[in-house]
Amino acid sequence: MAYASGGRRSIQLSYGRVFRSLAIVRAGGTVLVPSGHRHKVSEMSSAKRGNEAEAVILSALVKRGYEVAVPFGEGQSYDLIVDLGRRDFLRVQCKRAWPVQGCVVFNSRSTDHGRGPQSYIGLADIFGVYFPPTSAVYLVPIDAVAAFEGRLRLEPTRNNQRRLIRFAAEFEIDRWTPGSLRDLKIAVTESEPELSIA
Repeated sequence: MAYASGGRRSIQLSYGRVFRSLAIVRAGGTVLVPSGHRHKVSEMSSAKRGNEAEAVILSALVKRGYEVAVPFGEGQSYDLIVDLGRRDFLRVQCKRAWPVQGCVVFNSRSTDHGRGPQSYIGLADIFGVYFPPTSAVYLVPIDAVAAFEGRLRLEPTRNNQRRLIRFAAEFEIDRWTPGSLRDLKIAVTESEPELSIA
């Protein structure tokens, strides 16, 4: 048990978790707030889930023989850089996905709290998506999904629609080759506006 000062009051904290509001954390993630209501706290914070996804994607790329760099510091719009050779680099934005109605779903927007949600178009080249229920890793081009939410089908639709449906199997990491990633990078580079410095 530890004690922390919360303004004019001291609150009892356990398990090393710090909360800005007055709360007591008990085993099992139950939080007692002053009003007496109980709330369930997820076992892993958003930052830890993101770090886990980044680590799994990094490991998957390295296991497949790619040379991967991690940018220094924070604030980049991508989490990893894949060296494709011949001075070609692929900017990878890592995301953690969750299951929803037969789909792999992930946020395909930035969560920069200073500017609000932003699209990654022009800021990264591809999403690296980690799906914990199956431990699968997918590589999804930025422009292959909607600007705010990415959805990849795990199972067929109930009406068997196939047009305009993105199946997760098409984006599995093992379906990509260094050549297909290089072609993607070239296509992305050609579609980006040129930067002119006056």
